[in-house]
Amino acid sequence: MLRKSISGSKYSAGQKTDSFGCPFDKLYKDQSLQGADISFFRKGTRENRIEQVVTPASDRGFAIGISTLAGHTRRIFHEHHSTTHAFEENSLYIRNLAEPYRADLIGAFDMLLLEISPASLRKIAEEADFSGVAMLDAETASIDPVLANLVRALIPALERPEEASKLFVDQLATAIGTHLVQRYGGKIQPPLSRSRKLSRAHEALAKNLLLENLDGDISILDVSRACNLSRGYFIRAFRETTGVTPYQWLLNERIMRARELLKGSEAPLSEVAIACGFADQSHFTRVFTNVVGTTPGHWRRNA
Repeated sequence: MLRKSISGSKYSAGQKTDSFGCPFDKLYKDQSLQGADISFFRKGTRENRIEQVVTPASDRGFAIGISTLAGHTRRIFHEHHSTTHAFEENSLYIRNLAEPYRADLIGAFDMLLLEISPASLRKIAEEADFSGVAMLDAETASIDPVLANLVRALIPALERPEEASKLFVDQLATAIGTHLVQRYGGKIQPPLSRSRKLSRAHEALAKNLLLENLDGDISILDVSRACNLSRGYFIRAFRETTGVTPYQWLLNERIMRARELLKGSEAPLSEVAIACGFADQSHFTRVFTNVVGTTPGHWRRNA
């Protein structure tokens, strides 16, 4: 299962700010998660003002931030002037970390942050058939509901990393990366749409690998490599072949197996949960209820 970084653990003992320049003592929310070629963070503060957030120029790549709340304002200092930007709910910024950054943050915020290295951006672009994309267009306080909804889907994984499916996080990271290069990667001619399906051998291999890892603790890269395909191609081909994404297919299989165990045995819910790849009984109950519409116990009594 994926693990959340403990606040401050990835930095030196004497360091007082995180990698985005925000003081640790001002953050009440500090979560992180690693996906396919993208690092995800959630940063939140209740402070009304944080002055002089500074990050020096670096070769780390690009930072993308999505505001989950309205009411946050940034005064960004440029070489000879400053600009002020009001962030609404789901508004975003894209920043090239090769450029130094200095800003005053005004108002409480809850930000979902992404960091993509230059090498990862090129890899994402190639897998999305947008070879040649090496930069993302700068944005400040603009609205992108598609990106916001994709990134928001990772909030449960950030909050409960012990329950997070690596397959789900990687799959979502691939979708997020593809959207970023398509929308913000410059005026690159989009590829021609064409049908992509897995061969019967690749479909069987992929499904067997997924079933061998019911808890989802296998990466999209592992499965796509076994099929000798890129991640982006594999996800699209799997969806065109089966009608669902790899994660959704595996989730359906887990629920189907759970139903069989609930109906055909007297095993406790905790044992059914582990047998079907869930972290524990509470995790199983949440997912089962969300998919089926009723709790496992209630479903068993009426089966």
